[in-house]
Amino acid sequence: MFSRIFESVLKVAVIGGGPAGMMAAEFLSGQGYSVDLYDAKPAVLRKLLVAGKGGLNLSRDEDFDKFLFRYGNRIKELEPFLRAFGPTELRTWVQNLGFETFVGSSGKIFPSNMQAVSIRLAWIQRLKQQGVRFHLNQRWLGWDQEKNLVFQSKFENVITHPNAAILALGGASWPSTGSDGTWATSLQQIGVEVAPFKPANCGFDVKWSYYFRDRFQGTPLKSVAIHFQPTSGEPLHQRGEFVITHYGVEGSLIYTFSAAIRDEILENGQAIIYLDLAPDWTIEQLETRLSRPRGSRSISSHIEKSIGIHGVKANLLWEYLPRSVFNDPTHLAAAIKALAVPLVAPRPIEEAISTAGGVRFEGLDDHLMLKKIPGVFCAGEMLDWEAPTGGYLLTACFSTGLAAAHGVINWSRKKDS
Repeated sequence: MFSRIFESVLKVAVIGGGPAGMMAAEFLSGQGYSVDLYDAKPAVLRKLLVAGKGGLNLSRDEDFDKFLFRYGNRIKELEPFLRAFGPTELRTWVQNLGFETFVGSSGKIFPSNMQAVSIRLAWIQRLKQQGVRFHLNQRWLGWDQEKNLVFQSKFENVITHPNAAILALGGASWPSTGSDGTWATSLQQIGVEVAPFKPANCGFDVKWSYYFRDRFQGTPLKSVAIHFQPTSGEPLHQRGEFVITHYGVEGSLIYTFSAAIRDEILENGQAIIYLDLAPDWTIEQLETRLSRPRGSRSISSHIEKSIGIHGVKANLLWEYLPRSVFNDPTHLAAAIKALAVPLVAPRPIEEAISTAGGVRFEGLDDHLMLKKIPGVFCAGEMLDWEAPTGGYLLTACFSTGLAAAHGVINWSRKKDS
């Protein structure tokens, strides 16, 4: 089927050894292409190992329309790739690699052994068996005047001229793993539009009092809900948990809102989230309980005995409410259901789990090929999209990596016809 393709496209360079690059290399080598995979670090899939420390969350088992919604303003661009290779296909791929998967209580999909290292080793072995050549410690520098790819290695620059190339260079978060965003300059110099990088799935600064910060940093805040109303956009509401840190807040519930919160701060200087510290209670139930006589008990003891709020939740109330509110059951109940907490700044991009920004889809064709450079495709987190944690990030990286590989085949067919 590919006999004519092989006459014109024999060699493909995949630059970047994350999930997107590895998926592209696997598919193309499986179709008989000669594939060289380059990575700036001494090992591939470094970010996957970091992400999988607490259990490798591969994807999400939920209604597909709900799944797509998580990709925000890039649903239209990502939908065809995710429909072709989404959560179901990813689970099948993992099974074919030799690992069963299971769905957790929250719908998150994990490999049965929960370990990223086992999947990483099996995946590398598969690619080597298919003939993929790994070139490690080789940082891509761009193109020379003859349009060769140039790589910086330990001793001298390496130059190669493949028939096609797939760039899967990551975003700008966790630079220690190789995702430092320095590739953007090389693309901008030849006229490729790259949206500025912004932190995504990140923590936020809060101006805690010294007392609260020192006493509660590292404390999880469980069984809470957040309501957030952006200046422009629909209101957001979600239940979950997050962590108090020395600088502010972080964790899964915060990451769910991070894009909207970040953009609100950039536009208005701060973002106010409203915490529901008792999501299982109605405001009327709280008010009734708090209105009971407290006798000789202290206010804090009365709140704990009446509605079970103590520790970090109680101290959050003291952090933001004037003392007079604690003597007013109506206002105190309202504050417990909607405690205003101002977030003043996103954490630095180096600390973020992922990034927004990257190569704009407007500069790509439907197969992820750069319009300005025929034969060069982009995939993974270096594209301008973002999604929350919970398997959405990894799924889109796998999906776009595979789509770019299909793009190479599609392009080569047209080129050879």
